[in-house]
Amino acid sequence: MAFENIILEKEGGIGILTFNRPDAMNSLNNQTRAEFRSAMADLAADDEIKVVILTGSGKAFVAGSDIKELKQTTPLDAHNIHRLGDLVQNFEKPVIAAVNGFALGGGCEIVMGCDIIIASDKAKFGQPEINLGIIPGGGGTQRLQQMVGVCRAKELIFTGDIIRAEEADRIGLVNRVVPADQLMPTVKEIAGKIAAKSTAAVKIAKASINRGMQVGLESGLAYEREMYSLSLTLEDKAEGIASFIEKRAPQFKGK
Repeated sequence: MAFENIILEKEGGIGILTFNRPDAMNSLNNQTRAEFRSAMADLAADDEIKVVILTGSGKAFVAGSDIKELKQTTPLDAHNIHRLGDLVQNFEKPVIAAVNGFALGGGCEIVMGCDIIIASDKAKFGQPEINLGIIPGGGGTQRLQQMVGVCRAKELIFTGDIIRAEEADRIGLVNRVVPADQLMPTVKEIAGKIAAKSTAAVKIAKASINRGMQVGLESGLAYEREMYSLSLTLEDKAEGIASFIEKRAPQFKGK
């Protein structure tokens, strides 16, 4: 699929997906959503890609849905299109958000589906759907409360307020805030560290953490024990232990 609103790059074991509708603040229209799904499918199928970075061009990461299209959106359309946060959260490979600017509405929901969130000091976050007489529909009412707590989530959603990166950091919405010119270097450094690990073990760890978010503690611990037992069967486990004993860097194969 040829992309018009997405830039897809691959640097070693890292895939970089950039939302690229800067004149429209990278707002999500149907074409952008389709291109995003296609690009993520490409990255999922590429065994060389170990980590994915999501970012935006211009002044925004993604500043929400395309309002012109939203005006025509039906309930059936909404059921089909507001699933990008789920796609990211359930993606088997780690996904890091490099939030360069506005992450609003659906953009904030994509960010919250990511595994690690690094924000530029110029980034801003919010779920302003209430200002349009609607509510978040891509996971905002659920993931936001998990990340920042119920009362803060209600305040942000009920008021539609937009917060700066420093406030997002304070309430636990992002991992850290860095100067704008250090955003991609910082994110690439983190991605490189993860890419050097056992991709099989990272995949199992992500699955275990995600499962724990969806079930109670007892069920989560039971699933963790299953995943831990599975990790003991990996070839990478033997290599990791051998390299530790031999005082050398491990050569993981992702198996």
